[in-house]
Amino acid sequence: MSSSTEADHGAASSDDAAVAGAREKASAADRGAGSGPAAGAPPPAGPGAERSVPRWRRSLRPYLLIVPALLLTGGILYPFGLGLYYTVFDFAASKPQPDFTGLENYRRIFTDSSFWDSAWVTVLYAVGAAAVETVLGVAVALLLHRSTLVGRVLEKVLILPLMIAPVIAAIIWKLMLQPSVGVVNYLLRPFGLGGVQWTDTPTGALLSSIAVDVWVYTPFVAILALAGLRSLPTSPFEAAAVDGAGWWFTFRKLTMPMLWPYVLVAVIFRFMDSLKVFDIIYALTEGGPGDSTVVLQIRAYLEAIRFQRYSFGLSYMIVLWAVVYLAAMVLVRYLGRIQNRAAEVPK
Repeated sequence: MSSSTEADHGAASSDDAAVAGAREKASAADRGAGSGPAAGAPPPAGPGAERSVPRWRRSLRPYLLIVPALLLTGGILYPFGLGLYYTVFDFAASKPQPDFTGLENYRRIFTDSSFWDSAWVTVLYAVGAAAVETVLGVAVALLLHRSTLVGRVLEKVLILPLMIAPVIAAIIWKLMLQPSVGVVNYLLRPFGLGGVQWTDTPTGALLSSIAVDVWVYTPFVAILALAGLRSLPTSPFEAAAVDGAGWWFTFRKLTMPMLWPYVLVAVIFRFMDSLKVFDIIYALTEGGPGDSTVVLQIRAYLEAIRFQRYSFGLSYMIVLWAVVYLAAMVLVRYLGRIQNRAAEVPK
């Protein structure tokens, strides 16, 4: 009896040893297949490999990585600083030896009535263009979002104005708005409106410039708004549909509040660009009639290039930069508050 028990015990110990050996081999195989290096592959770079790099190279690496950023920053700041430096001199083509005048150029700008006229035209242009482009862009995005036949056709042609340079678009529209041979007056002639002088009056020139800006840049706003629409969650709209909410109520209470951060990004871009507009207005009206469409950018060009008063023109540019910078800061802070408020709303 005892010999049988010892035999059984010995057999069990032998089986346990065999199982343990098999497990050890399987574990070793798993380690070799999962975490170990493959046959013929180079050994992984670990702390040992890092320690093999000379210490001076490891110390130099952060400074080498920051060099591109420093070069880019220097390339931006050097021309800006040089322009700012020239604004404290009286540098012009008629005066090759400039005198130091301090802030005299800025005093002349802010006491000149033509500056305030240009600033008013600039604000009218920027606000008008950004407002119309926002309304039309959101409307076009809503149409495209419905995926109707008209929406699918418009989606293909919507991007065409963005492929044309703004100055080329302005020249095209300048030909189309010609009072005698333009196609716009030709189409309006059956309605008794064939003799409109589109760019020969101050109001008409400003509205025509805004219309060309709207034609070129409304697709940009529509594309951003459409991307926002397609990223909105669907559950609130499904709940509103179950509750029987109408289209207008859904648009006011759900669509626009959730879409507004996306639209505001487009508004910021377009408002800042409109404040700096030059090509569309200059190609369409050259600032006329008179000075009725001379915005700040064109005023700076006229002073620096046409009248060759370089320091005075640069001072206009610095003032315009300050205006755009302050406007961008205000709008970006407002956008941050809108986004934080949207993030706090439970989905």
